[in-house]
Amino acid sequence: MALRTSKGPNVELFIKAGADGENVGNCPFCQRLFMVLWLKGVKFTVTTVDMKKKPAELKDLAPGTNPPFLLYNGELKTDFIKIEEFLEQVLAPPSYPSLSPLNKESFNVGADIFAKFSAFIKNSPTNTFHEKALLREFTRLNDYLNSPLPEEIDHNSTEDILISKRKYLDGNRLTLADCNLLPKLHVIKVAAKKYCDFDIPEHFTGVWRYLQNAYEREEFSHTCPANVEIERAYLTVASQRK
Repeated sequence: MALRTSKGPNVELFIKAGADGENVGNCPFCQRLFMVLWLKGVKFTVTTVDMKKKPAELKDLAPGTNPPFLLYNGELKTDFIKIEEFLEQVLAPPSYPSLSPLNKESFNVGADIFAKFSAFIKNSPTNTFHEKALLREFTRLNDYLNSPLPEEIDHNSTEDILISKRKYLDGNRLTLADCNLLPKLHVIKVAAKKYCDFDIPEHFTGVWRYLQNAYEREEFSHTCPANVEIERAYLTVASQRK
């Protein structure tokens, strides 16, 4: 059991800076941890790291390490997956909410969507293979979001729930699964539109319901990089499309 002191832990998150060296840069993994800490309700500080001129004190703090990384009561943590696991363990109930999803599939359903997007944006627009592969992943995600979870089904009711009305992947609360997937979906939405004229199809009603609910949450919308940061990050990659 995690016991919270009167002051709480000293938590410092270091994330990638944008082109101006100050604002939030494009990094889904940085945003993932930013969201986790915000949802935990712990007090923490955020430092953006200019990758072009990394301050000397940060070079000494985490030599050879790129953001995100974390200082927890002065102890350096550098692997974002291990950081997430660590935070879930030490910032635990009753002092902090658990963010673990109830359903394993909530984590698995979006596992390949970013890889399919990366292949899509790198390849020729005349090659429809990669777009079809990306759309298959969106179909899988949409089907999952529209399918009622076990806890939504009332076996004592005479009415069948055919379409889920839940807000997020695992129910009506944001979980680690959302912290993982939402930053990637935001990147896809912005970069694919800019460079591939690709919009998430309107008939993916589950995906759009999910995104609209997510953008209404400060933990997500206020941790997103500006669109121009995402567009700048994919400019070189997209310019190689022929």
